[in-house]
Amino acid sequence: MEEPVTGRGTVSEPVDGEAARERLRRWRLVLGGDPADGTGHVLCGRDAAMDGALTALYGRGGAPRAGRDRAAGLGASAPAVARWLGDIRTYFPSPVVQVMQRDAIDRLGLATLLLEPEMLQAVEADVHLVGTLLSLNEAMPDTTRETARAVVRKVVEDLEKRLVTRTRATLSGALDRSARTARPRPHDIDWNRTIGANLKHYLPEYRTVVPERLVGYGRASRSVRKEIVLCVDQSGSMAASLVYASVFGAVLASMRSIDTRLVVFDTAVADLTDQLDDPVDVLFGTRLGGGTDINRALAYCQSRITRPADTVVVLISDLYEGGIREEMLKRVAAMQAAGVRFVTLLALSDEGTPAYDREHAAALAALGAPAFACTPDLFPEVMAAAIEGRPLPIPDAG
Repeated sequence: MEEPVTGRGTVSEPVDGEAARERLRRWRLVLGGDPADGTGHVLCGRDAAMDGALTALYGRGGAPRAGRDRAAGLGASAPAVARWLGDIRTYFPSPVVQVMQRDAIDRLGLATLLLEPEMLQAVEADVHLVGTLLSLNEAMPDTTRETARAVVRKVVEDLEKRLVTRTRATLSGALDRSARTARPRPHDIDWNRTIGANLKHYLPEYRTVVPERLVGYGRASRSVRKEIVLCVDQSGSMAASLVYASVFGAVLASMRSIDTRLVVFDTAVADLTDQLDDPVDVLFGTRLGGGTDINRALAYCQSRITRPADTVVVLISDLYEGGIREEMLKRVAAMQAAGVRFVTLLALSDEGTPAYDREHAAALAALGAPAFACTPDLFPEVMAAAIEGRPLPIPDAG
C-alpha cells in the first residue's frame, strides 16, 4: 500500500502493513462505521467495545442532526448509563473520560440522572462535573446530597494539593517584598528601588550612583497587612471559575497576613466569607444560574473596604452586566481613586478566554483595570503582582 502522491509529484515509500492497518483502525474509530466511511475495516475485541461506547454517545457518522434518529444511545435508565460510565473508564484515559462525560450531559440530557447516588459513584470527578452538580443543587434529593458532597470534596482536595503550596509561597514572598524598610540588611536591599531613589546622586566621572538612602525588603508581620476581596459571578457560565475561586479563597483565608472576603453574586449578593474554612460549604452555598448585577455586587464589596490602599478587589466575571453599566464603571473608578488595586478576570479556569462582553472589558481597560482570562496556575502570580503594585502578568492574547 502506498501513500498518495504529494504536491511535488513524488510518491512516498510504501508504508509498513502494520502501520497501514493501524491507520485504518483509527479512521474507523473516528468515522464510526458508517457505510460511507470507506475504510472497510472491521473492529473486534477491545476496539469493538470502544466503538460501542463512542457510538452510544455520538451515534454513527458524527453528531446527530435535527430530524435524524440516533444510531445508538445510552437510554434513559441509570443502570445503562452506569455501565457505560464503567466502560469508558476502562477504555479511555481520564482526560478523555471527562470530555465524554461532559458531552453526555450536554448532548443526551443526563444531568437529572446525576441525582441518583449510584450514578455519582460511577462518574470521573472533575471541575466541570462539580459545576453540573452545583447547578442541580436545589433539585438534589437528600439521598444524593451526601454522595454529591463526597464527589465535590474529592475534586476540591485534588485542587488544593495542586495549588496550595505554590500559592502560599508566592504570596508570602509578595507580602514580604511589599513591606519596605529604610534600614535593610545587605541581603534584603532592593537594588532597583535603591538606584531609583538615588539617581540624583549620580557621579558622571565615576559612572556610578552613591546610595545615600537604601530601600530594602521588609518582612511581613503576623498582623493583617492586605485585604483581598474575591467577587465572583455565579451565573451558569462561570461554574469552573467559581470552583477554583472557592479553593483559592480558602487558601488565602488560611494566611495570617491576608484578610480575605468571598462574595458571590447573580442579581443578588451573598457573602460567604464565614464559610471559607471549607470550600465545599462555600460551593454548596452558591446558586448557579440566573441573571447578573455586577454593579450591586461591587457596591457591596466597596462598602466593606476599610483600608483602600491595602486592598485588592478581584472581580471574576464574563462581564455580561444586567445592572447599571455606568454606575458599575463609576464604582470601579472610585475604588481605584481611593487606592484599591482592581483586577478583572474573565475566567479563572484551564479553558482559556470565554465569551465575554467586549464593550465592558474595553471600558474597564480604559480605567486601568484590563480584563483577561487567568489559569489557576497563573493566579498566584497575578495576586503577587497586585499585592506588590507591579504590572499584572497578563497572558498574551494570541
